[in-house]
Amino acid sequence: MSTTDRASGPPSAAPAGPRRGPWPRGRHRPGRTRVVGVDAARGLAVLGMIVAHVAVAADPSWAVQAVNGRAAVLFAVLGGVSLALMTAPVLAAPTARNRARLRRRIAVRAVLLVVLGLLLAVISTGPMVILVVYGVLFWLLLPVLFAPARALAVAAAVWAVAGPLLSWVLRARFGSTTDAAGRTVLGATVHPADLTSPAGLLHALDTVLLSGAYPVLTWMPFLLLGMALGRLDLRSAGVRLLTGGALGALAGYGGSWLALDVLGGRDALLASVAPVADRLGVPAELALQLLGGSALGTVATTTPAWLLAATPHSGSPFDVVGAAGGAVAVLGLCLLAARRAGPLLAPLTATGSLALTLYAGHIALLAALGEWPQESPWAATALVAGLAVAVAPVWRGLVGRGPLEAFVHVVSVRAAGAPTTVGAAGSAPAPMPGGPAAGQAGDMQNGTTGRAPDTIGYRGSSDPAREEAR
Repeated sequence: MSTTDRASGPPSAAPAGPRRGPWPRGRHRPGRTRVVGVDAARGLAVLGMIVAHVAVAADPSWAVQAVNGRAAVLFAVLGGVSLALMTAPVLAAPTARNRARLRRRIAVRAVLLVVLGLLLAVISTGPMVILVVYGVLFWLLLPVLFAPARALAVAAAVWAVAGPLLSWVLRARFGSTTDAAGRTVLGATVHPADLTSPAGLLHALDTVLLSGAYPVLTWMPFLLLGMALGRLDLRSAGVRLLTGGALGALAGYGGSWLALDVLGGRDALLASVAPVADRLGVPAELALQLLGGSALGTVATTTPAWLLAATPHSGSPFDVVGAAGGAVAVLGLCLLAARRAGPLLAPLTATGSLALTLYAGHIALLAALGEWPQESPWAATALVAGLAVAVAPVWRGLVGRGPLEAFVHVVSVRAAGAPTTVGAAGSAPAPMPGGPAAGQAGDMQNGTTGRAPDTIGYRGSSDPAREEAR
């Protein structure tokens, strides 16, 4: 694992006092730069989810297929990256108090994400809201928040294979989520109504952990991988991430092709869909294409051969590995692009820095547009994506943090017991006790020589309060 250059001495001037006021604006002082490539990658994730949510009503196209499931995976991997960046100052001054504060801060953020996810589920007209599972994943990661990078990487690799296998075994044994008529529910997400009865709570638990659109059993590897990557010096890791991600994507999608088309797995799939093909009066190949062309969070349990397919958003081992590799490659590409043409990425990075606000906003906008997105999906896609890219730089320049980002930041930092203004965007970071390690953590977060962030509440290059909670 590489690190950034260490700060060679104390700051040349005393940091300015923190800005006071009810609204943390989120502008950065000169020298407190963000990792532009991370923001750009998150902007691509936001735009990709808009395409997946809006253009899905159109005929299948390469654009929809390219982002289906994979945009959400990129968002999840970047969530892990942000968690790792957020822990860097605390790792430099690893006192029990600092660790407890950061854990409380992240736990509160998780609560707010779950609440927001439940509210969005009420108004959503189709998009499968990921925020509830996102918050649960944050809670589950608290025990390993400060684990070594190698341990996180190994855990991600093991979970990428074991999680989908365990999911398949449990669903084959106990069945998947069903509705009142006993029909299997695909792509389920948690709704507030699920929390009003014991049966509903059980359904919500099954949806979050096992059978829903984003089950923890198959989505945990993405955040674990992101946490391992976040320990690297991201500003110089672009080539390694692009290369390693491409190899991971090749292993996932190429391994699926080998298992299906060379080793005979496709024959087992054709046999499993033969009864459906007979009922529909179509060839088995066409039935397989219809049933296996896309997924809504899980693979079918009619035959283990479904685990060999790398169907997008299916949660098979090959899909998890391939999508994770693709996400890492995109991150590496964005980091390289930022080094060579950072200013040109400004609209994209602004979009990524307001991810939570834009994610929630586009779901609300789709609800307000009624049936029009289904009638004119590509026009609606252009409108929603265009508004996101146009509004984000203006808001970022005039106000700073998005409204949801500011709310989540203030509530979580206060709940953690840390001042909201210490290290908040728009104020100078407070010195961190420690020596070279402290300076190193400061550089990991903001690339500023001679400055060290506060151990709690610091807004660095990309952290979940600022990025995921956006």
